[in-house]
Amino acid sequence: MSERGDKLSDYLYHLPAERIAQRGIEPRDHSKLLVLQRTSGAVKHRHFYDLPEHLRPGDLLVFNETRVIPARLRARKESGARVEVLLVRRQGPAFWWAMVKPGRRLKEGARLLLGNLRATVIRINDEGLRLLEFSEPLQPHLHTLGETPLPPYIHEPVEERRYQTVYARRDGSVAAPTAGLHFTEELLEKIAAMGVETARLVLHVGPGTFQPVKGSIEQHRMHAEVYHVPWQTAAAVNRALQEGRRVVAVGTTVVRTLESAYSPKLGLKEGAGETRLFIRPPFRFAVVGALITNFHLPGSTLLMLVAAFAGYRQTMAAYEEALAHDYRFFSLGDAMLIE
Repeated sequence: MSERGDKLSDYLYHLPAERIAQRGIEPRDHSKLLVLQRTSGAVKHRHFYDLPEHLRPGDLLVFNETRVIPARLRARKESGARVEVLLVRRQGPAFWWAMVKPGRRLKEGARLLLGNLRATVIRINDEGLRLLEFSEPLQPHLHTLGETPLPPYIHEPVEERRYQTVYARRDGSVAAPTAGLHFTEELLEKIAAMGVETARLVLHVGPGTFQPVKGSIEQHRMHAEVYHVPWQTAAAVNRALQEGRRVVAVGTTVVRTLESAYSPKLGLKEGAGETRLFIRPPFRFAVVGALITNFHLPGSTLLMLVAAFAGYRQTMAAYEEALAHDYRFFSLGDAMLIE
């Protein structure tokens, strides 16, 4: 184990299969909450409904209001062979970037059949994604043709509503921003009543969130993800930073959006963008002052982001503490507040 967490092996920890959550706790805010203090490394064991006790008036809580779409489609090649299409991002009403499996032999010009629709491979990018042109706009057919693409480690059926945050508004993700799954409408109302400010943005989560790091950390390349920062959110964040108030990110997707859209000269910039930002030690954070997140896969870029924020050794110690106290891991598991 290195001092700084600069090797992939530093992020590999043993996780028993039974600790991978297959179902979300009900009510949502009854999940466990591990509170880690960055300055001292102290850990507290709470429940998510205790979150207001760790927030203070003037904090700015930032949410990702993306909504998971039924992005997994079953298709056939013209030869009759079956393939799976995972939509990654929309390029236009009838154009989508997608992962196709198996797709190695699927060249430009190849056609796929999806019910009454056809899709033609227009281009292949350097990430191996195919740009598909559908015979008509795909959005109206998604709920008929598609299904929710649950993470590969979830093996039990999950209700569609349980894999969406209660504040999801903007269609476009292939995976949920899972830190937000713990919030209930009642908890949001309680937080607002205590003088905590809230803001929304969008980052549409792509399949890159599940892509393992292969080889060295330095050589890993993140898949591009699109985001949008409304002007109201940019203004709220910039005010909070100028006034010395804390910006609390709900999830790693919010962290990556805020840190990607920030400029030292201009502050947080409004508008649309695309990010490949790979946050890992010794990244310096310009915007985020506290983070709510789940417990992430061994060796994942998300675990590296948490280590950059909380400190490598403190992060791995907190994970050992969570394992010792029966926390549930990954998308439908328990939560962590780093303050």
